[in-house]
Amino acid sequence: MEKVAVIGSNSFLGSNFINAVLENTNHRVIGISRSREYNPIFLPYKGKEGNRFTFYQKDLNNDLEDLLDLFKKEKINYITNYAAQGMVGQSWKNPEQWFKTNCLSIVNLTNKLRRLDSLKKYVHISTNEVYGSCNNIDENTLLNPTTPYATSKASADLFIKNLVNQFNFPANIIRPTNVYGPGQQLFRIIPRSIIYTKINKKLQLQGGGKAIKSYLHVKDNSKATLKIMESGTLGEIYNLSPDSGISIESIVKKICKNLGKDFNKLVEIVGERIGQDLEYTLNSNKARKEFNWKPNIGFDEGIEQCINWVNQNWEIIQNQPLEYIHKE
Repeated sequence: MEKVAVIGSNSFLGSNFINAVLENTNHRVIGISRSREYNPIFLPYKGKEGNRFTFYQKDLNNDLEDLLDLFKKEKINYITNYAAQGMVGQSWKNPEQWFKTNCLSIVNLTNKLRRLDSLKKYVHISTNEVYGSCNNIDENTLLNPTTPYATSKASADLFIKNLVNQFNFPANIIRPTNVYGPGQQLFRIIPRSIIYTKINKKLQLQGGGKAIKSYLHVKDNSKATLKIMESGTLGEIYNLSPDSGISIESIVKKICKNLGKDFNKLVEIVGERIGQDLEYTLNSNKARKEFNWKPNIGFDEGIEQCINWVNQNWEIIQNQPLEYIHKE
């Protein structure tokens, strides 16, 4: 039984990846997060752990030596890292905190992991934002980050490539487009739009929602990540994306229509956030060809799943914070 460590196991992507590993492999999983496990409605693997999942509350910034000792003791074979300061707009306020977590901690971690004898693969979860505004670009496109968040992620990517090139560090970098689905953090645009529409609260739409982004269902993202972890070509970078993009305005209109509400009455147009790129659409042909992978869940179906998840868990969601709460 091989062992997979998932750093950032409480995150939306991390918890769904754990679920995919438990459902589709015989691997044992070790989840690592700086916070205690969240409410089960945000952790899709809950109830499926059996004796194959163990959780450790560890902070990548402050408990690195403990983590390394754990990896050595458990003889970890795969590490998938989702840990990051992820909010883009907020990264302008305290950029040093974003660089500490997204760059410096990754430098410290990976430089030591290259000496971990049991390690078969380190999978680093990056972001499409390292490219800046982009349209159907592939993995060879030059990086052009436009925010502290994106620059901190790009810096880590470049260092990992240094380790790959100089020491044959067994790594893959994944750059997914915007990932969504049931159980996403409530402050993200899709769940927030659903919740605000349900309670008739005005939703602020930055820049009128004209920015175009491509949205990949979290289950499709997890399946691709699992394939890359197990059989991705060492050192390669993989974009993950659907076939096309959609504006934020169109997403909110879809949700309003589905819930029978008037878009114009529920939306307040506000100024665009600093560093907002005009478009994020990626070419993911490499992953599609190498792993015979493609997104299977259409956006309309995915939105319906998100609405159903909110409705089914409404009693709990009403008592959860709806806005982003920053943790250093």
